[in-house]
Amino acid sequence: MTTAPRIDQVFDFDALLTDEERAWQQKARAFAQERILPVIEEDFENKHFRRELIPQLGAAGFLGMHIKGYGCAGAGAVSYGLVCLELEAADSGWRTFVSVQGSLAMSAISKYGSEEQKERWLPGMAAGELVGCFALTEPQGGSDPAAMTTTARRDGDGWVIDGAKRWIGLASLADVAVVWARVPEFGEGGKAVRGFLVPTQTPGFTATPIDGKLSMRASVQCDISLEGVRVDADALLPGAEGLSGPFGCLNEARYGIVWGAMGAARSCLEVALGRSITREVFGKPIGANQLTQAKLADMLLEVEKGMLLALHLGRLKERGALTPAQISVGKLNSVREALEIAHQARTILGGDGITNAFPIMRHAANLESVRTYEGTDEIHQLVLGRAMTGLNAF
Repeated sequence: MTTAPRIDQVFDFDALLTDEERAWQQKARAFAQERILPVIEEDFENKHFRRELIPQLGAAGFLGMHIKGYGCAGAGAVSYGLVCLELEAADSGWRTFVSVQGSLAMSAISKYGSEEQKERWLPGMAAGELVGCFALTEPQGGSDPAAMTTTARRDGDGWVIDGAKRWIGLASLADVAVVWARVPEFGEGGKAVRGFLVPTQTPGFTATPIDGKLSMRASVQCDISLEGVRVDADALLPGAEGLSGPFGCLNEARYGIVWGAMGAARSCLEVALGRSITREVFGKPIGANQLTQAKLADMLLEVEKGMLLALHLGRLKERGALTPAQISVGKLNSVREALEIAHQARTILGGDGITNAFPIMRHAANLESVRTYEGTDEIHQLVLGRAMTGLNAF
């Protein structure tokens, strides 16, 4: 596959970054190019997740890198976003892993856990020695977590959890699951939701990988069954009350997607640009045709606008000023535009674009999953509509 000229020859995005941020980006780019790209097409074809890369991600400092202490890097929001961008430029599944481990499971423990819970789990998770998952979504519909049917009830000096979860990343590999359940004694609806740290070897906890996926094939998502799962009293996350708990973690993950989707988009654009220079039709490179250049220009505009938006959100996050509605702007825009870029890039490659000699169809397939998880387009549109009108249309 031909290496395309770098699109940042046109727009000097690097000039907007600090030396530390560039160092994180370069480290993530090297990791992706050396350890993921050489095997990702084979892994996607074979539905294979390379668990041996997890401690290597930990050694690089990428796991929970936004968290301070407990073996975590304590890096800034923009540095974390740039790592997400470079990993997803290789494959969405690997950015998803870093997101599930760090932005969801580790963030839940960091934000809401006791000191004992943090000491028990976070250092091993940061090192990639332990894996976590985030069990929120349920089979009947992920967009309405307030209607969850998984319950936890007191039983002596502990809790018993019953229910089911679906599309839970890493669950069959995890050592600990952050399980969100409704606790009837705390009331009804979303206010009754609490989080529990459930070791996955606990009797009654079963995680089954979902097969038949045409997207995210080099990643692992599972169904979880919870049948009389008994945990000790100290499994409860003491700082999480109601749906604000899981939503606080989801916002961390959505922020990473804002950057990550632009990585997939950049990869598609670079491949299309390279192909436009080397592929000849009617005696000249197709990149010499006006229609092809128009496509490339439009794709470049959306990549650069998306990255500038991500950078703006990152700077807001570092100041503690980022709002959920602003995150919705980023997630909605980045994934929607990344998918359109993938579709346009594929047309420049013609029939070759549907083969695994090029990553475009793999990115397009993966982005269909990214578009759905952490809030569908429609959910983010309603979040923004509510922010603008003051009226709740959910």
